[in-house]
Amino acid sequence: MGKIFGYARVSTQDQNLDLQIDELEKYGAVVIYKEKISGAKKERPELDQLLKAIR
Repeated sequence: MGKIFGYARVSTQDQNLDLQIDELEKYGAVVIYKEKISGAKKERPELDQLLKAIR
């Protein structure tokens, strides 16, 4: 079985990624890309990295 990847994002620096990361780890994610960036922004560097990694 291959690696399980995950992606966690919150919109502001004040928000916390911990709950998302905990859930991803429960499902076996070993590589988790994380961002604190607005959903309105088109640029999401960590999401881009995830998409490159899974191709």
